[in-house]
Amino acid sequence: MELAIRLDGLGHRYGAEDWLFRELSGVVRRGEVLAILGPNGRGKTTLLNILLGQLRPTQGTVAVDGSIGYVPQALNTPFPYSVLDMVLMGRARHVGLLRSPTRHDHAIAHAALDELGIAALAARAFTTLSGGQRQLVLFARALAAESELLILDEPSAALDLRNQKIILDHIAKLAARRGLSVVFTTHQPQHASSVADSALLLMPDASALWGPSREVLSEAALTRLYGIELRRVRVGGEDGGELGFVPVFGRR
Repeated sequence: MELAIRLDGLGHRYGAEDWLFRELSGVVRRGEVLAILGPNGRGKTTLLNILLGQLRPTQGTVAVDGSIGYVPQALNTPFPYSVLDMVLMGRARHVGLLRSPTRHDHAIAHAALDELGIAALAARAFTTLSGGQRQLVLFARALAAESELLILDEPSAALDLRNQKIILDHIAKLAARRGLSVVFTTHQPQHASSVADSALLLMPDASALWGPSREVLSEAALTRLYGIELRRVRVGGEDGGELGFVPVFGRR
């Protein structure tokens, strides 16, 4: 299967500070979903910035093959662009410099909004939306870009449960039906286990675990990752249900 991303011996730290991660090697293939997990400040967003080409790693190499659509955690704009205009910005590489979006571009933008169930927001000013609505709009913009690789920084962080499911369902669908490679960061192990083919755990000691989700997302690994005891459970379903992880609180 064709490779979308290859990391070889990747490591990064800022100045003389401790390493965020070191000796990170692995691949993401076409049509695969990679979930990146780690505690706050462990380098998840830094790694995404390296993949995006916005930051040079301290050591090692990274190769990305294909165009990238990016969904940040949050985006503030000084100008009250309409939701439709925000999504049309995702068409920039197709439209070209100093040209206006065509009917085809508008159709793709409207289709992306409709696919996420937010078509009614098209004329609203982006600055008037809630954090969750903005996140859905940014996801629609990434869809409209028709990229080969989608990178999402905690895409469900500001969303309620219903919209979290919408985003996760679309991640799975994009990979399965369109052959799109997806990389996303999350603090929710159950999100990773539900849609990701592989998982990357950025450990507190700058080491990493990378492999199939069903193997990497273990109680022992996640307990080590977050420094609290986590238990693996199955939730609902006649076939055994989906995997979930719950923290152990209080005294026993």
